[in-house]
Amino acid sequence: MWRCMWRFKAAFLSRKPRRKMSDAGGASELVPGQMWKRHIVLQLHNRDRNQHDKFRDLIRVYSQLLEKTSLTKVILSCSTRRPSSDSTSLSILMHQKNQLKKTTGELAFQVVELQQQIKTKECLVEEQHARALSRAFQRGLLGRKHYYGFIPEVCLSVCLFPFRAREANLQKELQKAVRSQVTVDSCSSSAPSSRSSSPNNEKHKETRTHTRLFRSSSASSPRILSSIRELFEKRRGHSVSLEEDLMCPMRVCLSARIPTRARHVLEAHEQGINAVSFSCSSDLLATGGTDRVIKLWEVTAGQLTHRATLDGSSGGITCIQFDPQGSRVLAASYDKSALLWRLDDSVPKLTLTGHRRKVTAARFSSGFQTVVTGSADGSIRLWDLHRAACVQDVEVSSFCSDVVCSENCVISGHYDSKIRVWDTRTLGCVQVLPSQDKVTSLDLSLDHRQLLSCCRDDCLQLADLRGRSYDRVCFRAEGFKCGSDSTKAVISPDGCFLAAGGADGAVYIWNVSTGNLETRLPDRHSSSISAVAWSLSGEYFVSVDKSRMAVLWSDF
Repeated sequence: MWRCMWRFKAAFLSRKPRRKMSDAGGASELVPGQMWKRHIVLQLHNRDRNQHDKFRDLIRVYSQLLEKTSLTKVILSCSTRRPSSDSTSLSILMHQKNQLKKTTGELAFQVVELQQQIKTKECLVEEQHARALSRAFQRGLLGRKHYYGFIPEVCLSVCLFPFRAREANLQKELQKAVRSQVTVDSCSSSAPSSRSSSPNNEKHKETRTHTRLFRSSSASSPRILSSIRELFEKRRGHSVSLEEDLMCPMRVCLSARIPTRARHVLEAHEQGINAVSFSCSSDLLATGGTDRVIKLWEVTAGQLTHRATLDGSSGGITCIQFDPQGSRVLAASYDKSALLWRLDDSVPKLTLTGHRRKVTAARFSSGFQTVVTGSADGSIRLWDLHRAACVQDVEVSSFCSDVVCSENCVISGHYDSKIRVWDTRTLGCVQVLPSQDKVTSLDLSLDHRQLLSCCRDDCLQLADLRGRSYDRVCFRAEGFKCGSDSTKAVISPDGCFLAAGGADGAVYIWNVSTGNLETRLPDRHSSSISAVAWSLSGEYFVSVDKSRMAVLWSDF
């Protein structure tokens, strides 16, 4: 800027002066110093005008910002002058919080009271049910042990009342026998005086006397031995001891219903369904498929309502079973493992691994704290659920398709057309039953007296396990063909009917007593039926297929 000023000054000084007219009309000279100063002032005015035009918007925004800042300062000063209003609002909020806590506590107490009332009502209902079952038991409606439909624990004491009464009578008789005086034979007391005088002989005599007393008391009360034999005698297939009755609840049922019409048809999974099972209470259904999940369905008035989804498997589900209490679900998977869930948790509680290929079957064994698994690698393993470890293992050179468990034995089906019976105490094969083709599934009747096998030769075989010969009856039907190597067939809860799904999408039901086809249920499945299940109450029947469909059947 100063350089420009000096340049203008030098230019004006180098120019010749001009003359101007005076006020009186005469010419006068222009002052050089005044001209260059005026020029500089004009240039400065122009610069200010241009810069002001450029930054006019910025100045306006800055002025507004200053105004807002001053307004904020005023508001803050006012708020600092009145702290009492904030404290009042805070106290109001604290009071409202206390009121909410009090209301929440009252509601929680009401919930607890309602729960207690519900428990009381449930106890009354169970007592009434127990009375009804005891009357039915006295009338002869309750048959042998292991019929379907669990008796509640309340009425179990009613059913065991005769055993407890017999036990009390036995204890009384034993006490009387101990108190009773027993006369010893004279021959036992007659001995030479020389032998009876020695201490050793006296001890020997006391021992012999006690032995004779025990034998005499046993002989004097033969009813005790006969009663004990009756109480602890083992019948074929099961025991009648008190402990086993407590471990295995009795089941109550009259007859199973033959399904006649479909009550509910739905697409249950995203991919094909491989397995299905009812809970012991018959009000809960589980389905497992190739989509790697198990879905739980509530069965109410002939309708299936989705309840929960159990995931955690990295492979498709091949087999499902509920435990007798209905609180856990066991499944076999393509990921070489068996998994155990609780119904209230979607994450597996236990994962049993060790097989080299997919696990095709997983079943609860006796005591319900052990599990038996069969695999495509041909091995059969016995697992302890407390330790989550394999305790026994047996290898077979053939693909294991299914396993079922009875008392002290495991029965397995294989692709080499053989059914093997194993003793779990020695883990040895005690029997081999030949079949005509690959064994696709096994099912055991509730009384553990009959074994059903489904084979690829389109035949169902029912074997009688009560004898050593294992007599078998073959069931066939026109149009029935086994759809896959894993097709599952079942026995009805009362043991009177057999059911299986065919490759044509129809359900086939046979009558055990006549050996003929009882009914055929078509037109509900568009693909091969993979598995079927009968509810323990005998009221419902379900079938699933490879095209993701599940059908609930009944007779009403």
